[in-house]
Amino acid sequence: MAGHSKFKNIMHRKGAQDKKRSKVFSKLSREITVAAKMGGPDLDSNPRLRLAVATARSQSMPKDNIERAIQKAAGGDAENYEEMRYEGYGPGGIGVIVETLTDNRNRTASDVRTIFNKAGGNLGESGSVGFMFDRVGEVLFPADVTDADSMFEAALEAGAEEVESDDDGHAIYTDAGDLHSVVSALTEALGAEPESAKLIFKPKEPMVIDKDAAEKMMRLIDTLEDNDDVQTVFGNYDIPADVMEALAEA
Repeated sequence: MAGHSKFKNIMHRKGAQDKKRSKVFSKLSREITVAAKMGGPDLDSNPRLRLAVATARSQSMPKDNIERAIQKAAGGDAENYEEMRYEGYGPGGIGVIVETLTDNRNRTASDVRTIFNKAGGNLGESGSVGFMFDRVGEVLFPADVTDADSMFEAALEAGAEEVESDDDGHAIYTDAGDLHSVVSALTEALGAEPESAKLIFKPKEPMVIDKDAAEKMMRLIDTLEDNDDVQTVFGNYDIPADVMEALAEA
């Protein structure tokens, strides 16, 4: 589970440095509101909303914030956000996919393009890097929820396609269309909610990068995620353990 572990460690380090919880909550609220507006406020009948709320809870988002985001959509007060996806190349030719929720696509496109250019990359056309990734469901559980063998058995029984476990936790990958059913089955089998459950772009053959490239890539991701319209960033890269250690100490 090297890729999951390394990415998780970077996010923990970055989160400790940035302390941008209010921005994280804002983005989670936006996803909850959009999900509730599209599929209704009932969690039982709206899988996207159910996953958005589960992710918000895993990030310790206050219950009042979650309920307010749902009520905003139910009351018709929500802004009209549009889902936009951008593809481009980061430093060293690394493929990058950026998912956004925006109320002004021209502003968002301009902002994302500027961020790529300043980072030494370039924004491409739709489909320019998408072939480097698989669209799959990803479910993350903490390491202490169960042991690796038990998780493997439970995940396969739930209909998952791949399971990776290490000291940091368990990552379960599913067919995109099976994500909601796998999450429900695992939650019932394990008696625990996942830390995260969402559709992701999983690199097919990640590029192994050195410390210099890793630093540039992390700066690009930081800047993109600092943009209010950006929800998620995916990159086609792999950071070796020794480089991760060097980055953590920097």
